[in-house]
Amino acid sequence: MIRIGIDLGTTNSLIAYWTEEGPVIIPNSLGEHLTPSVVSIDDNGEILVGKIAKERQITHPELSASVFKRAMGSKKTYKLGGKEFLPEELSALVLKALKEDAEHYLGLPISEAVVSVPAYFSDAQRKATKRAGELAGLKVDRLVTEPTAAALAYGIHNTDADTKILVFDLGGGTFDVSILEFFDGIMEVRAVAGDNYLGGEDFTEVLIDMFLKHHGLNKESLDENTYSLLRKEAEFSKRSFSEDKAATLKCAIHGEILSYDITAEEYEKAVKGLLNRLKEPVERALSDSQLKLNEIEAILMVGGANKLPLIRHFVSKLFGKFAYVNINPDEVVALGAAVQAALMGKNAAFKEIILTDVCPYTLGTTVSVKKAYGHYESGHFFPIIERNTTIPVSKVERLYTIYDNQKVINVEILQGESRLSKDNIYLGELNVPVPPAASGEEAVDIRYTYDINGILEVEVTVVSTGAKRSIIIEKNAGHMSKEEISKRMKSLSYLKIHPRENHENKLLIARGERLYQENLGPIRHEIARLISEFEDVLEKQDLREIQDTRNKLKEVFNTIDNREDF
Repeated sequence: MIRIGIDLGTTNSLIAYWTEEGPVIIPNSLGEHLTPSVVSIDDNGEILVGKIAKERQITHPELSASVFKRAMGSKKTYKLGGKEFLPEELSALVLKALKEDAEHYLGLPISEAVVSVPAYFSDAQRKATKRAGELAGLKVDRLVTEPTAAALAYGIHNTDADTKILVFDLGGGTFDVSILEFFDGIMEVRAVAGDNYLGGEDFTEVLIDMFLKHHGLNKESLDENTYSLLRKEAEFSKRSFSEDKAATLKCAIHGEILSYDITAEEYEKAVKGLLNRLKEPVERALSDSQLKLNEIEAILMVGGANKLPLIRHFVSKLFGKFAYVNINPDEVVALGAAVQAALMGKNAAFKEIILTDVCPYTLGTTVSVKKAYGHYESGHFFPIIERNTTIPVSKVERLYTIYDNQKVINVEILQGESRLSKDNIYLGELNVPVPPAASGEEAVDIRYTYDINGILEVEVTVVSTGAKRSIIIEKNAGHMSKEEISKRMKSLSYLKIHPRENHENKLLIARGERLYQENLGPIRHEIARLISEFEDVLEKQDLREIQDTRNKLKEVFNTIDNREDF
């Protein structure tokens, strides 16, 4: 049995497995390592995942979805054609495509996986990720946090020396900072902090805003197709800063090709607000870990957004040292997830190590606070398990009645960091009967137990009687019961998934349709003619002729695109 590791990313996803030479990325049906986390439905109702869907997002935005990882664990729905999907269902389609690629590559059925999640993902988001795996037909044995996976990929667990590491994880849609310490065979997470709404996509958005401002336009004036095209061009311009000190952003808008020249220096000034937002989680993680910056011995950069020179320069300046980037930031998490999968399988290549994690958010309840004139004010948050507490953990607090003859104590279960309960996330509640007595004479012991799989159990014991009530918090926003998961799995299985052996042909047509929209005049007519001719060749089902025509068409499209990596 092979257990694989998966990096389920906001922008791209990858899959890897362990070999005698170490972890290896499994290529997708197009022979590439990165599978864009994009889902689309074509005119025949077939599901398309990855690069084809990414091309179609420009030409058919109403039938495509991306960046849905940011909404994991919520009730947000995405409408693709006549069908509606939760974020975890779209993620399941990506996982299913990765699973099929792995099975084709390895020649074996795959049923078990380790899937990565951002360290700062909430309880609801982690459970939604596990459900996505179930919907894809995978048993998700373990969720590994992305920074822990990165540390494993770099082989931190193979060192004999005590090491303190800071992982700077800037992906497409999320930002995490994690501080880990490795000692005596234990990989301990000391602290995590982050921003689930900050990533490479936001740095792309800044370029879009600059372009629109330059031309006196606003987003509301653009249709979905035009905006999708502009986003793609902005992404390409952003990446060009890796090699050049200037970029030209071009886009066809309202029948006219508009352009905007921008220097790397101008762009860096424009993203200063985003760079400042990166500092706050770093400072919070250091504070929570009770470590000083000079005690950090290694900095690992993870996530595709870290390829931007301005990000690397920012990190070097912030920490006063160079970070490790000798493993591709796009691939390091998937490679680490494969290492974790091998560790779980007790692979002989590994010495025994223990991985610890932390509770990323504070968990507590609501209490009433006595004010200056003797009255009580309700709605105040009372922490029980504080953020960055090593898990598994069990903590108990004793709370008392505040009124004479009070018959019930209401225990609200909350998650968050705000002083007032209303500003935190409600997870559930227990109503516990207590014997009537004078205020302060009756009490309850509230025990919160949080395990390694992110499951919270709350047990309330009435001190005077010993009566107990408990609840296991699993039913978060977007939760599905086992019966609902089974029903939805059947529903998703009826969806027609486009055959993987036809992906190259489908991708070429999707790319041609995108180029048709991007260009005007004679070039546009030529693209239409070439697509039509290719479709005629496909009808003949002559594999050799299809391959020859496909190769020629690729060359023409590369010339029109004027870039090899599209």
